[in-house]
Amino acid sequence: MSAPRISFVSLGCPKALVDSERIITRLRAEGYELTRSHAGADAVIVNTCGFLDSAKAESLAAIGAALKENGKVIVTGCMGAQPDEIRAVHRDLLAITGPQAYESVVSAVHAAVPPAHDPFVDLVPPEGVKLTPRHYAYLKISEGCNNRCSFCIIPKLRGDLVSRPAADVLREAERLVKACVKELLVISQDTSAYGLDLRYAASEWRGRRVATKFFDLVRELGELGAWVRLHYVYPYPHVDEVVALMAAKGNVLPYLDIPFQHAAPNVLRAMRRPAHQEKTLERIRAWRAVCPDLTIRSTFIVGFPGETEADFEALLVWLAEAKLDRVGAFRYEPVKGAAANDLGLPVVPNEVKARRYARVMERQRAISGANLKCKVGRRVPVIIDAPGPTVAKGRSKADAPEIDGAVYVASRRPLRAGDIVTVKIERSDAYDLHGIAV
Repeated sequence: MSAPRISFVSLGCPKALVDSERIITRLRAEGYELTRSHAGADAVIVNTCGFLDSAKAESLAAIGAALKENGKVIVTGCMGAQPDEIRAVHRDLLAITGPQAYESVVSAVHAAVPPAHDPFVDLVPPEGVKLTPRHYAYLKISEGCNNRCSFCIIPKLRGDLVSRPAADVLREAERLVKACVKELLVISQDTSAYGLDLRYAASEWRGRRVATKFFDLVRELGELGAWVRLHYVYPYPHVDEVVALMAAKGNVLPYLDIPFQHAAPNVLRAMRRPAHQEKTLERIRAWRAVCPDLTIRSTFIVGFPGETEADFEALLVWLAEAKLDRVGAFRYEPVKGAAANDLGLPVVPNEVKARRYARVMERQRAISGANLKCKVGRRVPVIIDAPGPTVAKGRSKADAPEIDGAVYVASRRPLRAGDIVTVKIERSDAYDLHGIAV
């Protein structure tokens, strides 16, 4: 009897990708095969995103395509927490489950296509099935979020903060490193808040007790031999300790992904951002004094309700002073169910949002170009993502996959994905570096 085949669509952020990996790992362990074709599958799973209306539209389109090509569709993920919106467009679905509902998804697959498990041929690696390249992996340390940002509905979709015990995270990280993962990308909704819900309770790891706390976890991850990159970190004072770890030149990369979202006090208050009262410019200067090689990436929203021209100018001035290395910007998009819809603030016209977005990116392009120019002549370690006949594409410690820039590496010897090589930087442009392997 041939193994049942499942086609899988994973939409949204890296946190959703980890959810997809867990579902796929469970299904593979039960003998299911994965196929890239909806048409040839016994069922299709669509892991949706429901953060923005545009993301919902993409999810509904993916569901529609799966229904058209296959007909047997199971929906999960963030938009699955709002089943009425899905069924209003697509009625003939096998099941709809919410985010993190792994058991419900697997049960729906069982109901549609019973497993045909053969313990002699169905082998799943200890680290599970990964949807990323072999040399890097996302490591989710918690679910949910305690923050109540007015533009966000993630807590409604995924609930409050639920941290994984430190030993649980470290065991997963160890399995990944043993499977040749060279880079661990730590993710959650609020990485700085890790362990707060567990009151930082300790758990047993390698014969000692490790607190479920941001600093303690990062310190232990840095001992496993892989690069450790931190995402979705809020600028609370205790982050200072982690920056000191980065300055020690170990495997904890001098890189922080901090979603500042804005700089004008009025807008931050309306957004209800955590840590919005922190003196962020002073903190950034202090971090760079401790760790001069620190790379900071962030995201910003322009056109939030009530954002005045003065507020926007304050953001541009802040960017000029902060000189962040990597910046992404988004035009504000109202989300059904978000508190921002009820603030009663003036709506910023779409044409104004577009102009402000262009101005932010123009400002950041100049900042990024100036920052990268300072790296010309230096020798930096680079992890290779995409080999090439004469030029390979990789990333420095300052670059996260898919969202940051790249380092293009000329080499006389063949380079493989996952290789970490020393590269002499010979030139730069607005977002990327170019160099030679030495």
